[in-house]
Amino acid sequence: MLSKSREPGTPRIRFFREAGAMIKIKSPKDFWAGLMFVAFGLFFMIGARNYRMGSAARMGPAYFPTMLGGLLAVIGGIVFFRALVAKGGKVSRVPLRLLFFITLSLLVFGYLLKPIGLVLALAILIVVSAFAGHEFRLREVLLLSVVLIILSVLVFAKGLGLPFPLWPEFLG
Repeated sequence: MLSKSREPGTPRIRFFREAGAMIKIKSPKDFWAGLMFVAFGLFFMIGARNYRMGSAARMGPAYFPTMLGGLLAVIGGIVFFRALVAKGGKVSRVPLRLLFFITLSLLVFGYLLKPIGLVLALAILIVVSAFAGHEFRLREVLLLSVVLIILSVLVFAKGLGLPFPLWPEFLG
């Protein structure tokens, strides 16, 4: 049974046992985070059931998502039960501006990677995602872009040899 607490923003969920004891959620933020972790962990574990598991020495396609999903579910269980014991903060409102700009920057990056190359697509990704912050300083964003582009080219294109086009085709 779900009922509202007298304090705004802190839900009280009652679980009834044989003796009629009530458990109060002391940290709504941890409660919902733990529940989300458990749900994601179980989702990946269930999704990996149709694949071969293998062993630690010869991992099958189900090994990694099953192990990570299980670990995520265990961590979620710990966070979930901690919410019943330790006092914590209330759940804050969803930052819609942040979600919009981060999602937009990722979509634009994915769409532009092949036509304009890794360097320019990363620059656009970083500049657009910087608008999600509270303050936008062009000088800092441009410096961050240069550093991240150099590191990304070195790690992904040179180090790992991934076949990303670095520049637009018309630039060679």
